[in-house]
Amino acid sequence: MKNYLLLFVLFLSVAASADNTLIKMQTTEGDIYIKLYDDKAPKTVANFLQYVQDDFYDGTIFHRVISTFMIQGGGFSEDLQLKPTRAPIENEASNGLKNDRGTIAMARLSDPHSATAQFFINVQDNAALNFTGEQNTNTWGYAVFGEVVKGMDVVDEIRFKPTGAKPPFRQNLPLENVVINDVTVISEIPADDTE
Repeated sequence: MKNYLLLFVLFLSVAASADNTLIKMQTTEGDIYIKLYDDKAPKTVANFLQYVQDDFYDGTIFHRVISTFMIQGGGFSEDLQLKPTRAPIENEASNGLKNDRGTIAMARLSDPHSATAQFFINVQDNAALNFTGEQNTNTWGYAVFGEVVKGMDVVDEIRFKPTGAKPPFRQNLPLENVVINDVTVISEIPADDTE
């Protein structure tokens, strides 16, 4: 009987650890709720959650918005200053997840393993960003680590914001700041308002 009880407890602990972390991202355009894929992108999720815990994203903006591509944020303050980050992380784009509409992935430089804090939300299926091999920067792709489960209407509101240029950005910067006010871990996605 003890062995069965021990197995049941182990099963419960494994099942609990497999749960996906839920995030609430409060922006000036509304709230975006994101399910993180802790099991498929553990290093990327851990990195993102450390920035969340450090309140790093609070007061950052979506600084690159392309209506037919994605919205990118998490690196610049409201006065367009690049925030200092921790060391880059390993690229987990080979995890089988695709850069489909509504997924969140890590932004990076040409080095496949250069992602730090910046992320983007795909506003359409972006197959060109998917992992296809380790040959070069393009084939490595961009690591998906979660998906929007509520608030794509907010994402779409952001994607159609008028954009332009303002140093250091030559294009695609929203003319009015779209600010990430707060990012927090939550226990469940709230039900839709019935009012």
